[in-house]
Amino acid sequence: MTAPVPERETRFDRLVFARGVLATESEALRLVATRLNDSFLRVVETIAGTTGRVAISGVGKSADIGLKIVGTFNSTGTRAYALDATRAVHGDLGMLHPDDTVLMLSHSGESDELLRLLGPIRSLGNPLLAITGNEKSSLAKAAQAAIVYGPITEACPLSLAPSSSTTVMLALGDAIAFTLLEQRQFTAEQFAKFHPAGTLGRKLAPVESVMRRDGELRLADANQSVRTVFANARHTGRRTGAVMLVETDGSLAGLFTDSDLAKLFEAHADDAFDKPIREVMTRNPITVKRTVRVLEAIEILRDRKISELPVVDDLGCPVGLLDITDLIGLEPAATTNAPPVLRLVGADGRQKGAAQ
Repeated sequence: MTAPVPERETRFDRLVFARGVLATESEALRLVATRLNDSFLRVVETIAGTTGRVAISGVGKSADIGLKIVGTFNSTGTRAYALDATRAVHGDLGMLHPDDTVLMLSHSGESDELLRLLGPIRSLGNPLLAITGNEKSSLAKAAQAAIVYGPITEACPLSLAPSSSTTVMLALGDAIAFTLLEQRQFTAEQFAKFHPAGTLGRKLAPVESVMRRDGELRLADANQSVRTVFANARHTGRRTGAVMLVETDGSLAGLFTDSDLAKLFEAHADDAFDKPIREVMTRNPITVKRTVRVLEAIEILRDRKISELPVVDDLGCPVGLLDITDLIGLEPAATTNAPPVLRLVGADGRQKGAAQ
């Protein structure tokens, strides 16, 4: 008869364990931050002076981290590419241009695949940089400048799987990239050029890329009566709840929404329908230029609690309109709890009706 297996005295608490993993890696980052010295500056200075690109090479998990650093570099103004260590010794070393700088990643600094590259790179004359945990390693000694983060505790309970070490490498890659970004005074406009797609790309794009235009706009003479404006105003495409009213010179005079019209009905203001619409419109509404970024426009819509934002040219003439319904999914998280009805606010701060 088989003896019963005794129950474990304590249950394995997965949350406690997971928090311990994060705490271990966090402590590694804190420790490495205190160890940064002039070698970090030499790495940054070398990359800043590179006229070509940065070839980043690693083996195993370090190679994966290298790919992320490549992406961060490229998106923040430092041109880079991944140099596969194994392929490099079989011909791919030909992609290395004389103006390029090599950055190698290795926790031990003794990876065979990387060490085989040291001689060929030295003969080509390219600057060699390194990120490693081992100050006495072959890689650290061969490098022109090396960021040595020193001994750290891996979060893996077996101390086998790269964990804290790869987190540190990743963070050091960010530190280099963002130091270079700040040093070069890299702007959000430059960043936007490298991110044309996805939600981030849309947020950084100019409003002219998403605004309603031409036949989608509802335009009318501010001197016409309310009745005439709504009888004649026509547009195609996406529907908008706002009519942009213009002066005789074409400049924007004001804004009138469907909700403003509804308020006239609710107030039984029948006489207002045959008066100039400028008497009931929102005068001098908030506007933006077509070059303003979408994210800035979203902030204006949120902060002023409005639903439509006219886009004007240098002469103040309307060339487009941003409707909040076109920007759903791009608004900051803080706006997701906003009430469904937004009040239209004029330049004088007065609320002029509601738009759904």
